[in-house]
Amino acid sequence: MIPNDYADRVVLVTGGTRGIGLATGLAFGRLGAQVYLTHKWGTSDEDQIRRQFSDAGAPVPYIVEADVAEDEDTARLMEQIRGEQDALEVLVSNVSFAHLGKGDVPSYKKRSLMTTLGYSAWPLVGYMQQAHRTFGRYPRYVVGTSSDGADSYYPGYDFVAASKAVLETLCRYLATHLLEQDTRVNVVRARPVSTDSLRATFGDEFEPFLRKYGDERFMIDVEQVADAVLAVCSGWMDAVSGEVILLDRGVAFCDNLMRLFEDRDKYGL
Repeated sequence: MIPNDYADRVVLVTGGTRGIGLATGLAFGRLGAQVYLTHKWGTSDEDQIRRQFSDAGAPVPYIVEADVAEDEDTARLMEQIRGEQDALEVLVSNVSFAHLGKGDVPSYKKRSLMTTLGYSAWPLVGYMQQAHRTFGRYPRYVVGTSSDGADSYYPGYDFVAASKAVLETLCRYLATHLLEQDTRVNVVRARPVSTDSLRATFGDEFEPFLRKYGDERFMIDVEQVADAVLAVCSGWMDAVSGEVILLDRGVAFCDNLMRLFEDRDKYGL
């Protein structure tokens, strides 16, 4: 049992209708939270999502179409929450939408970089600002989701990685600016997570390749990311703010040529 009581507390998860976002929403929903899940294109199966919450014994979620890159959508969403709830306890900035490069310098476009930053980094700030304007205070917990692309090479991931680096930097500065307030800002960074987004980004061959040559330990489950987000909002970690928490099971330490050398017989190398 965690110290914080989330019964009827409001949790907002952007990009919350699938993958990491949905798993995170369910984690809070199981604790009785009033969960708002946003999505952009209206392609989510809302009935299926509600069934998942019902099966988990969670309150029915609020599912809202809102583009995180559009200020008007953000303002409208916050006003909707304010009309239905007293306060916003947790903000999870999870959306990541980006230009995928071709792996060469000529394919770089300034507009593509700006679009990627607008979707994958700025919403952490934009949603916090709008929450403060709407409710008169920042959420008690703010969590961004990131990846290790800023430190590790992934093909075609240039702009996504850049946006995650910006996100993580903003996290540290935001936490510093809010030291005197009852707000904690953290980022949960994961190694590759098995999601539709991963397959859309790198293709269907990517995950099987990682599992074969990186071992099953290389992949992180959506539930593990959700549990980490819940942990930093649990009350047990209230002294933690401005941190980037890496979920990798310790694989980063052994993800190198020496491990492949040790396992060369296993892989037929």
